[in-house]
Amino acid sequence: MASQVVPLTRDCRATEIPSGSVHILAAGTPVFITQSLGGSFTVSNGYGQLMRIDARDADALGMGGAIPASAATEFSEKLVWDELKTVYDPEIPVNIVDLGLVYALTITELEGNHNIHIVMSMTAPGCGMGDVIRTDVEEKLGPLPTVKEVKVEIVFDPPWHQGLMSEATRLQLGLD
Repeated sequence: MASQVVPLTRDCRATEIPSGSVHILAAGTPVFITQSLGGSFTVSNGYGQLMRIDARDADALGMGGAIPASAATEFSEKLVWDELKTVYDPEIPVNIVDLGLVYALTITELEGNHNIHIVMSMTAPGCGMGDVIRTDVEEKLGPLPTVKEVKVEIVFDPPWHQGLMSEATRLQLGLD
């Protein structure tokens, strides 16, 4: 999506980046859309502050609804990884898998249902977006077929570093 300025069509909830503070932006407020990935939007208000607007509020930006949930009918580990690749860091236009934020994925099957446990990190220990990204992961994985529980554990040991990014991501961001 090309960057564009749009006035909000209604009041909507926005999460300040990187603090994670929640605000209500008033209808008519002009915002500059800087990123539209994974169903959510990163916008800049008139003061240069970055804010994240959830997919459920896409209509306030004059956009269509949320990205539809996976239409998959069978559970697989590949499906989980594919869904994780639809969760984006609000500040960096890269998904959490290619950023190297996902350290471990454990799937436990019990009586035909699946429990998913993810160990992941943030790009910085002080990042206030941890709960937002955790919720995104839970909302993307929870509706998958036969998923009973999703647990996301955020850790800072070992600390995340740029070497954990995929090679393609490092090239995309101009780091290699």
